[in-house]
Amino acid sequence: MIPQKTFHYDSLFWNDKNQHNPRGGETGFDTQETKLPTYWNTSFSKICLGMKIGQQINFTVINKQAKSLYSLIADGQYRNTSLGRNKWKTLIGSDASLQLNCNREGFNVLFDRDHSRTRIGIVANQENNCLTCDSRIGFGTGGNPDNSSTCGNEASWLPDNGDKHIKAMCYILVQ
Repeated sequence: MIPQKTFHYDSLFWNDKNQHNPRGGETGFDTQETKLPTYWNTSFSKICLGMKIGQQINFTVINKQAKSLYSLIADGQYRNTSLGRNKWKTLIGSDASLQLNCNREGFNVLFDRDHSRTRIGIVANQENNCLTCDSRIGFGTGGNPDNSSTCGNEASWLPDNGDKHIKAMCYILVQ
């Protein structure tokens, strides 16, 4: 899969109310990127997150009430979730890898613009703090160790299952 920057952590699509390729929302779980008006105009109580690697798609659900995904993400404020590192790793499967410390998860997880960050996901560190995280599993990601990876699993500097650079096609659905 060729990485695209459309939904990188720094993309303006997270902060605006503009559609992107609305026809892509009609095609199912394929590789067409899309952003629909549901991003800013649909309230929900559950978020279904999916990652497709090869032909395998893994899903998990976050129970979270909000006016919209836009209301959770666009202002850049951190909002925690409580899935736990093992649940985040199920999105990748048995190849998933994270460093052992920090394990900060949620929306807009950012400590340092040079290190791992994610719009929805988890970051981890080999040091006993969250300042220089070098691993992540998430949606709308960026930073070290691979700033071109916008969704999937990036891990380096002593992660629990070896260094990983797993890019995924990701899906965010609300209910």
